[in-house]
Parts: sequence; C-alpha cells; structure tokens
Amino acid sequence: MPDEVTAALERAYREEWAKVLATVARDCGGDLVLAEDAAQDAFVAAAADWPARGVPANPGAWLTTTARRKAVDRVRRDQTRAANQPALERLEQAGRTEPSTRGDDAGDGTIVDDRLRLVFTCCHPALGIDARVALTLRTLCGLGVPEIARAFLTTEPAMQQRIVRAKRKIVAAGIPYRVPPADLLPERLAGVRHVVYLVFTEGHTASSGAELLRTSLSDEAIRLARLLTDLVPGDAETHGLLALLLLTDARRAARIDDAGDPVALDAQDRAQWDQLAIAEGVAVLEHAATLGSAGPFQIQAAIAAVHDQSASFPATDWAQISALYGALERIDPSPVVRVNRAIAVAQADGPHAGLAMLRTLDGDDQLARYQPYHAARAELMRAVGDDQGAADALAIALDLTDNDRMRTALARRHARGG
Repeated sequence: MPDEVTAALERAYREEWAKVLATVARDCGGDLVLAEDAAQDAFVAAAADWPARGVPANPGAWLTTTARRKAVDRVRRDQTRAANQPALERLEQAGRTEPSTRGDDAGDGTIVDDRLRLVFTCCHPALGIDARVALTLRTLCGLGVPEIARAFLTTEPAMQQRIVRAKRKIVAAGIPYRVPPADLLPERLAGVRHVVYLVFTEGHTASSGAELLRTSLSDEAIRLARLLTDLVPGDAETHGLLALLLLTDARRAARIDDAGDPVALDAQDRAQWDQLAIAEGVAVLEHAATLGSAGPFQIQAAIAAVHDQSASFPATDWAQISALYGALERIDPSPVVRVNRAIAVAQADGPHAGLAMLRTLDGDDQLARYQPYHAARAELMRAVGDDQGAADALAIALDLTDNDRMRTALARRHARGG
C-alpha cells in the first residue's frame, strides 16, 4: 500500500472514527455492536479501495456512506436482524437523506449531537462506572483495548471482558441512544464528565503511537465539554471540566519541540502558550465558582490556572499548588492524586519531602503499572543523590511506556543515569 494512502487511512481513523460510528449508530437505532462492526467493515473496505481508486476528496463522507451500506448488508444477512424491519428502514432512509438536511438541533431546544448521544448511551447508569468510561473510549475514540487497559491500570484480558459485557448489557437492557431528558441528567453527568476527561487525557499525552499528542482527541473532548456546558448551564463541575481542559490545552504548542519530542514544563517557552485559551479557561473557572461548591475538576482547573498565570517555572506558587492538591486528595483520594501532590510538595518543600510522600505509596498494586509514578520516583531519587535508585525507577518507567516520543525522552534520561 502506498505510504500516502496508509497515512490517509491512519488520519481518517483518528479523525473520522467517532463521527462514522456515532452517525451509523443513530441511523440503526442505537445498536452499538452493529454500528461498530459496520464502521470496521468500512475501514477494511477503504484499505482495499483507496490504493486502487485513490483517497476520496471527503474521506469521512465516504466512510460513513460505506459503513451505512455495510450495516444494511449485515442486517439483511442476519436472519435475527432481518426481522427488525424498522432498523433496516431507518438505515435505508438515512442513505437517501443528505447529511446537510439533518441538523444538530431537534427543534425543541434540545442539543442533539451524534457523538454526545453516543457518550450518554455508553454512560448509562445501568453500567458500572469503569465500564461506561471504557466503552466510550473504545467506541467514541476508537482506542484499542491495550490503551484503555493502561488508562485504567488493569490487564488487557480484564478490560476486553469489561467492554464485551458492557455492550451485551446495552442490548439486553434496551438502553436508548439519546441525550437523556432534563430530569435524568444529574445522575448521568458524573460518568460523562469522567469520560470526556479521559478522552482529553489520551489526546494530551497519547498512551501509544509515534506522536506525543493526539490533537483530534483533545479537540473532541473540548468540543464535548462545551456541548455539556450548553446542556447543563447551571452545573459547576461541568464548567470546571471545560476550564480544566482549556487551561491544560493552552500549553499544547510548547509541549513538543520541532522534532515532536516532549518538552518538560520547566523548559517550555511560555510565549507559545495560548493566552486566549487561558483567559477563557480562567473566566469559565470563575463562573463555575458562582454556581456551587468546588469539586475535583474545579480544583484541578485551579491548579492549571496557577501554572498558566505564572511568569516562569521558578516563579510558580508551588505552595498553593501543593495546598490545592491536598484539597483534591481530601475530596477525591487516589494514588494518582497522591503522586501529583508529592511532585508539588517536592517543588515547594524539597525533594526529600516529596520522596517521603511517594514512599507512602510503596506496594500499591495500581501504581505498579503507572508510568508517571516511576518517572517521579526517578526524578526525586536523582535529586537526593540516589543515582542507582533513580536508574532503576527510570528503567521501570521506560518499560511501561508505549508512546515512541515519551520513550525517547525517558531513554535519554536513562542513558544519563536518571
């Protein structure tokens, strides 16, 4: 296959998977299994067709049309599905209707977006919280099981079983493919926010692949967060989520060098930070504070705001950041929060203090697979003069890294002895 076609297919998968899957899921009445199978069929067809015929001018439209046809074929072939005449009629009708005639507005003031519907379907309360997040990362973002397993600090077989069970439960429970009515929104928002945050996290630092950033995922997460704030304008934590994403993403341009390799926070050119995004993020965070008490996303956004508004790395108010992480740990305790707090404590009170906090996590099974924990241990051990301990911790971090760019950066540190 020509390199340009391979690149086009990879780009289409990154940028169009969610749109194709969500649209076909809507057209076939919310059958996620059928929609995912049809979307996969469409990409297989593209791999066979594009090298011979060329990459279409609009890959997303080509893939959506093909996926819809593949779904029709699957329904017709499967005798159990063939009895579902309404689903077949919806798919055929969708194929006759131009996308431009089907807007994103239901006409009753409700925001309607295929990907937002997909998120809410996958985040139905009938599913466990971990299953909701994992299923959405798989369906909305097209992440592989290994990537999702790393995000959850679990094994690949366990994650595969979780995703399969979630899909079966959606079918068995007849979970509707829709944004829920207003009276059901509160019980659904927490899971949706968590999903959007993890989508952004994968875009901010890709868990695998040749690039550090997956900007299409970051952009998608921010877009979904904006839709959520429109959907629930009075919810403080939803605004906190949007603020966090904006304030974190504002540093995107400075996080990689010309070669695409990571640039640490203390070495970033702050002139490259997006000041408009920072200003918007701060304004959204201030608005969130008027809507209710501070939750985890608002506190994390406040931490990001301290970083973004600091003139330089040495001028950063690390004592304030440490205090904010302490507040976050009180309301949302987790080993990951403790790791981040230890890093802030090390900056505020010295590496010995930070390392002492990290040592309270020794033996935690979850952190055994959490690369930033081992990278932080390596950095602090180096700072206190434990070169062998730093090298050992960095070797573990390197072994847990599947992102090529991050692996290169860690390998350089490892070669220098931590």
